Amino acid sequence: MSDTSARVADSTGNWVDTLAPQWARPYLRLSRFDRPIGSWLLLMPCWWSAALASGMAHDVHRLPLIIVLFFIGAFVMRGAGCTWNDITDRDLDDKVERTRSRPLPSGQVTTNQALAFMVAQALIGLVVLLQFNRFAVATGIASLLIVAIYPFMKRITWWPQIVLGLAFSWGALMGFAVTFGRIDVTALVLYAGAISWVIGYDTIYAHQDADDDALIGIKSTARLFGAHTHQALILFYGLSVMLIGVALASADARWPAWLGLGAFAVHLGWQIKRLRIDDPELCKRLFYSNKHAGALLFAGLLTDAVMRAA
Repeated sequence: MSDTSARVADSTGNWVDTLAPQWARPYLRLSRFDRPIGSWLLLMPCWWSAALASGMAHDVHRLPLIIVLFFIGAFVMRGAGCTWNDITDRDLDDKVERTRSRPLPSGQVTTNQALAFMVAQALIGLVVLLQFNRFAVATGIASLLIVAIYPFMKRITWWPQIVLGLAFSWGALMGFAVTFGRIDVTALVLYAGAISWVIGYDTIYAHQDADDDALIGIKSTARLFGAHTHQALILFYGLSVMLIGVALASADARWPAWLGLGAFAVHLGWQIKRLRIDDPELCKRLFYSNKHAGALLFAGLLTDAVMRAA
């Protein structure tokens, strides 16, 4: 198979295609290092909670280290999760135009090779997790159950995005587990707000595959909402902003955090206004833009934490 034919259809011309060693390319594609947007989206709630918890503690001396460890953990564990997802979906991916060129359905790697690679990534994640307290370690391990069942949800429910939200928002709990050795109401409300955000942005993402999903019987909120997607996004994005605002109020956050939340809200509103569900390329760009939305909120929370610790 030529390198050109080995490329993944919806991710070409990236550093994996042009710079990575040939032998490593299928594995980097399995873990989505050719398109790391999912890793950034998994990371954002981690960073939100780390900054908010540090602000509540009026102590940021460990925050830089926590930020770095969360960064490494998010990238390797998202890679492990994507590898697991591709293993479970390898037959379905072969039936969808956008995914049939992924490493497993296209034959770039075997299932056993993918399993070994998944375990290797998970072990790196475990090393990162073991840098934290016992409660945080247990909290991190608990998330694996949700990660394990997520790939099967689109076969049985119209709401797989909720399960994805439970998994991708887990970091909203981890910052509190690491900083305080507990999960309090503020953390749970932040978690709920992050889940609503995930449901919204993954609905946009799922509209790329809505037609193919209908043909093979895959369920999603994109198919469920259909022409009412804009109204659904107003609901879930609005709920996200409201719940995160409740978490900020509970944490006695100062003005930089609220400014960050305001910028986050404006960005989500811009996405809703721009969205056209019949334009897959636009759906992809709007989905990707959530990295910037999350970063705006994090910038506010980080500034707040530094100010409160001064």
